[in-house]
Parts: sequence; structure tokens; C-alpha cells
Amino acid sequence: MRLSRILVCAVAGLLPAGAALAATADAAWGGEAIRLVLSMALVFASAGIGFWLAHLRKAGGVGALDAAVEALPQPRQIVDGSGRVIFANAACRRLLGDDPPPLQRALAHQLSVKELEALRGLAQRAGAGESGEIELEAALGPSMEGPKPLLIGASSIPGQPGAVLWRVEDISRPRDSEEATSSERGRQAEMVADAPVGFYTLDEEGRLQTLNRTFAGWVAGADAPGPIGKRLAELLGDSPAAAALDPKADGGVGHAEGTVKRADGASVELLLVQERVEIGGIVTYRGAAYDLGPQRELERRLTLSGQRFRHFFDKAPIGVALLDRDGRVSENNRAFAAILAAGDAEIQGRSVVDLVKPDSREAVANGLKNLGDGDRPTAPIEVRIDGKEETVASLYLARLEDAHGSGAGLICHVIDLTEQKRLEAQFAQSQKMQAVGQLAGGIAHDFNNLLTAMIGFCDLLLLRHRPGDQSFADIMQIKQNANRAANLVRQLLAFSRQQTLQPRVLNVADALTELSHLLRRLIGENIELKMIHGRELGLVRVDQGQLEQVIINLAVNARDAMPQGGALTIRTGNFTASAPMRRGAETMPAGDYVRIEVGDTGTGIPAEIIDRIFEPFFSTKEVGAGTGLGLSTVYGIVRQTGGFVFVDSRAGQGAVFNIYLPVHGEGRAPEAAAPELREAEAAARDLTGIGTILLVEDEDAVRLFGARALRNKGYEVLEARSGEEALELMAGEERAIDLLITDVVMPRMDGPALIRAVRERWPRMKVIYISGYAEDAFRKRLDETGAIHFLPKPFSLKQLAGKVKEVMETSGRPEAGGRPGVRRGGAPQSVTVRS
Repeated sequence: MRLSRILVCAVAGLLPAGAALAATADAAWGGEAIRLVLSMALVFASAGIGFWLAHLRKAGGVGALDAAVEALPQPRQIVDGSGRVIFANAACRRLLGDDPPPLQRALAHQLSVKELEALRGLAQRAGAGESGEIELEAALGPSMEGPKPLLIGASSIPGQPGAVLWRVEDISRPRDSEEATSSERGRQAEMVADAPVGFYTLDEEGRLQTLNRTFAGWVAGADAPGPIGKRLAELLGDSPAAAALDPKADGGVGHAEGTVKRADGASVELLLVQERVEIGGIVTYRGAAYDLGPQRELERRLTLSGQRFRHFFDKAPIGVALLDRDGRVSENNRAFAAILAAGDAEIQGRSVVDLVKPDSREAVANGLKNLGDGDRPTAPIEVRIDGKEETVASLYLARLEDAHGSGAGLICHVIDLTEQKRLEAQFAQSQKMQAVGQLAGGIAHDFNNLLTAMIGFCDLLLLRHRPGDQSFADIMQIKQNANRAANLVRQLLAFSRQQTLQPRVLNVADALTELSHLLRRLIGENIELKMIHGRELGLVRVDQGQLEQVIINLAVNARDAMPQGGALTIRTGNFTASAPMRRGAETMPAGDYVRIEVGDTGTGIPAEIIDRIFEPFFSTKEVGAGTGLGLSTVYGIVRQTGGFVFVDSRAGQGAVFNIYLPVHGEGRAPEAAAPELREAEAAARDLTGIGTILLVEDEDAVRLFGARALRNKGYEVLEARSGEEALELMAGEERAIDLLITDVVMPRMDGPALIRAVRERWPRMKVIYISGYAEDAFRKRLDETGAIHFLPKPFSLKQLAGKVKEVMETSGRPEAGGRPGVRRGGAPQSVTVRS
């Protein structure tokens, strides 16, 4: 019995191997002859088993063979002729249980009638000494997850009639592998067919034999018939590739670019690579093609992008330079070269540190070092450009990184700040001039109060001290110096544009002709004065006295610039600006102007100070030789008049001042009386009068002088130190008040507030304002349009008496019952007053 079991086990080990080999050979070669040979080999192998077993028994190898069969991974079972299981290896026990039933019984409940008959037939043939196998789908035991394809084999056992060796093989995995292989091959074929690269083969004549869909679409089009059998050279037409890849021409090996024109008219540019292959004496040519269209489009876009970048780079309004890691310029745009005032050859290869002035190099070097250490982009660095004294720029440094995030170099941006700095300086200068102007206006107000008292009391003293009196000369000295101080204050107000103007329409040529005699005395005998007037000059509306002051200041300035003599030329003419004209920070609007050109042949004005000549107190003269207000006064008067003044000069070539005054649209200027006639008329005028005047002034000296001066001229004068006191006095005064004279700036209630309060009750009250400020400074604060007269400080006794006489005479004849004016308890009388 032991020997029979060993025999069965040996057969069980051989037969599956032989069956597997036969199955493999059938699958691989599909040959019936091979299967027959293998079957015969199995028979002869079975016949030799006895001898092999005897040898094993003698050698003690039966135990090893038994262990080998027990360890097989495939289930093995031996059933005797009575249907009893006499052997089951470990794999069978795992599948059917520790006491496994016969395999036929285990499968019976899962099989169809036809499958059961096939299984019984297999068992009968095996019992009769034959071997066989069938394929079924079944599930055996709890370890199987649902039915699977099984290969059931049955073999007879020599020497054991009726005994059958059953074996079970799970063939689902080989089938899955075959299906997967087939599916993978299909996917690969699809991938090759639709690959972005075209594949093809040619015969020895250069005719297409095979090609993928991609290549077919390129050479024929999607809807065109396939080009199989056509010569590739014909499809390529006149392209260089037609001859280069034609086997009948140049051998058909290599690569070339060619253009294929499809049936639909579209052209496809291809790169073709072809090689010669010989197998079994048969020569073919296989090739691959690549569509160059996307590449050409990409190249076109890259070229366009490069051109656009170059355009943006070169045309950028700020300087841009690419630097290497050491800070040397490798490439720069035009603006960068323009800011440095150098050519590309002078810039490239130089360190950016060397392109700035020495006092800026440390900051730039530190910026480069910080970027080299991986710091973030630098803050703007203000630098001065080497070789250009006036150029100031703002420099920015940043790192350039490559695709891996490492530093590929640096980029430098430079912005020219020269114009911005100039404008900032002009703005600061404008702010300073405005501040000085405001200060000058405040100082002028206080000085005018003091000078009014000084000049006024001098006039009062002169009433008692006539020429010949020993005190007369002293009083005149005091008055003359006070008048000089008053002129200085007027210059301050002219600079700050706060002087009071009395403009009238005049002809500039006539005014300059009257002034020419004075100018000749001012400039001296060694300077020639030339006056050239244009024809049909337009009229201008200016204060003649202030215009004369402008010309005198320019003439004196020219005289001082020509110590050895020269020529002073004053030229007038009409000028039309068709478009706004910009000079420095000034912009003159388009329009018609009268131009007054004052030029000299003197030393000229250096370029570094020409922008400062209109600043107050700026002077190149020696200390004590001037106040520094001459040109600032010119600027202030011209600008307050609504005109513009520009200067052109070069050192050693003289200077030319051009004054542009807007043309006035009203007819010809009225004829002006000669200065001598005006002075005679003023001297002969009677300044005495009658009437009651209320004088309101917070400055005691000015109020005392004014009151005494008016009383001396015959007026009754009431005095008040403030607006509140004046209102109280008017409310309690029985006499009619004919005129109110009030200061503008006073504590608490100022002059305009006082007038508004007075006119609520006495709307026709005549008023004279007195102030050290310009009339324009307070005129806009008045709401009403009534008759208001203005007398600027400082004023003399005659000026005060003359102004009062002028205003009092505008009241007309007195009505019956009293003087014109306002009486307490009565209605105001109707008075027409012209301002």
C-alpha cells in the first residue's frame, strides 16, 4: 500500500507538469503534432515510473517525494474505484475541508446536466486508464470568491484499477493575463495610431506601405482616401525632402524638412526622419514625421514676444539695465544711456557703482551687497550721475531669478529726478517767497502806521516852522527819511503783491517817453539809452506810477551791470501768443500782449543764479550797495498787474528782460496831463472844509495826527479807538455825522464789521478806509457795493485833507434845515457818492 501511494504521488507530480507543458505549447504554437508528441511522452514516462520508484525506495527518497506532492500549491486528490478519497494534499484540504469529499460530489450541485455528464465521462475514461481534462466555472470551498474558470484534470494510476487522480487548476489568472496583454497591445496600437508623431513605412520604390492615422491626416486630410501605394516624393512635391528621402534618388536615409499640400488645400510643414531596414533580404524604409506648424507658430510668437519686450525695454521712459551678479551692466535701454549721457559701449561692462558720483557709490555698493546676500529689493537710492553735475536720479535694484529660484543676475531701474528736484526747489522757493510776502505785508502794515504818524506830525510842525526857521531843516530831514522808509515799504508790498494800485488805460510808448528824461539822468553819461517803439501798440491798463517803478528798477539794475559803460535798449511792440507759452514754472496763457523789452550789454547773469534773481533780498552786489528788492519788486508789480516777466541772459553777453502786459480792450487811452500841471493843480487846490467827521483808529499816534490835521482844515472831528466805541458815540451824538473815517484792522470789531453795523442804520453813510494793507486785501470782505473810498498809509496831511475834501464834495448841496448826512432820530438823506 505504501508503494502504491508513492506511485500515485509520482504520477500526480508528472502528469500536471506534462499537461501544463502541453497547454503551454498549444497556446504558444497551436500545433496538434506537438500535443501528440507530449501525450506519447507521458505514456512512456508512466511506464518508467516503476523502475524510478524502485530506485527511490532503495535510495530512501519516497519520503521526500511524498513531501513534495503534499506541498504542491494546486489541489490533488486520489479516489479509489469505490469512490472513496484515499489521498488529498494540503491544497485540496484547504479548498474542500480537512475531510474533503470526492471532487465529483463537491462540484455536482453547481454544474448543469451537460457539465455533469462531461465530468462523469472524464472519470470513466480515467478509470479505464486514459487521461483528460475539461474546463468549468465553479466555486470550491469558502476560500473562492464566486465562480472562477477551473481546469479539471483526471488521470489513471498504473497498478490501481479504477483509481483516479484528480487535479484542479485556477485558469482565471492566465486568462486575465492574456486579456490584459491583448488589451494593452490594443491600447498601444491606438496610441501609435493617434500619436502626435507620424509613422510610416516605404517599399524599395518609395511607395507608402503602412502609416498611422496621424501621418495619414497630415498628407491626405481627415476625409480624403488613404495614400497607401502613393510615392512619398510625390506627396512632398517640390520640397527639399522629396529628393532627400526618395529611395530611388539619394538612398532614402536621413532627415529633411518638407511641405505637404493636402487635398483640401491646406499645407503642412513636416520634419521627416527616415532609415533603411533589411529583414530576410527584404528592404523597407521606415520613418517618423513631426509637424513643424506648432513649432513655427511658437517661434513666431516668441519672436513677436521678444520684439514687444525689446520695444517696451527700449522705449521705456525710465532707465533699465540688466546687471550680472557683480553689478556690471550687460544690457541697457535708451533711457538709461540718456540719463547717463553716454553711449552703450561706454556703459556696458562697467559696474553700476562707477556710473554714479563718489558721494553716491557707498549707498549703491551696499544695495548690491544686500541683494547678493538674498535680501529683498532695495529701497530707492538717490544718486547723482557721474559726469553730469545737475542730474539727480533714483536708483532701484532687484534680483533676477531663474526657473530654479536661484539668482540669475540683477535688474537696475533709474528714474531721472532732475526736473522733479527743480520743481521741488521752485515750490520751496515759492513757499518761501509767499511766506516772505506775508511777512512783508504784516511788517508793512505796522511800519505804515508808524510812518503815517511820523510824516503827519512833521507836516504839523512845518505849519509852524517855515523856511528860514532853524528847525525847518531838521524837520525836513525827518520827513524825507520817513518818505524813504515809505518807499521801502512800498517795495515790500510790491514784492508781496499787496500794494494798492490805481490802474488806468494808457499807451506804453507815451508813458516811457515821459520817463526817458529821468532814465537818462539815472543811468549816467557813459551808457547810451535807445528807445524803439512799435507801431499801433495796444493799450494796457496799469498803474502808471508802478509801471514807471518797474522800468526804473530794471534801468538801475542794467546800469550796475555796465560799470564801464554800454547801451540800454528799451523796445516795445505787440505780441500774440497763439498757444500757452511756458517758461520755467510760469505758463503765460494764449492771447494778445504788449511786450516791453529791456536789454543791456552788461556782464550778464550766471546760469547758476538766474532762477533766483526775483527772490527778495537776493543780490550779487556788495553789502550796502542795494536792498535786494529791485527785481523782486519788478516781479511783484508785473504779476499783480496780470502780466509776466521773463529773463534771458548769458554770462558776459548782457541780459534781456521781457515784460508782457495783456492788451486792454477799451479804445485809446485818455490824454494825461503833464506831471508839472498835475502838481500845480494839487498845490493850488483849497483843502479846507466844513462838516462833522468820525475818525476811528486804534493807533493813538495816527488818530491824534489825523484829528489835528482835519480840525486845522475846519472840520469838526469825533474820535474813537475801536468799532464798539464808534457805534456808542454815533448812537449818542446829536450832531449830524457827514463822514466816517475808519481803520481796517482793529481789535475785536474791524473796519468792515463796523461799516456793516453802521449801514444797517445809516445806509448812505460816506466812508473812507485807511489801512497799511493793500485795498485788495479787504475789498473782497465787503458785501455791499456802496460808496467806499480808500486812503493807503502812510499819508501826509495834504493827502488826508485832499481825500476828505474830495469825498465831502460829492455830497451835493446842503438841503434846507442842515448839512447833508445823518442826524440822530431822523431818516438818512439821499446822497449819491462815486467811489
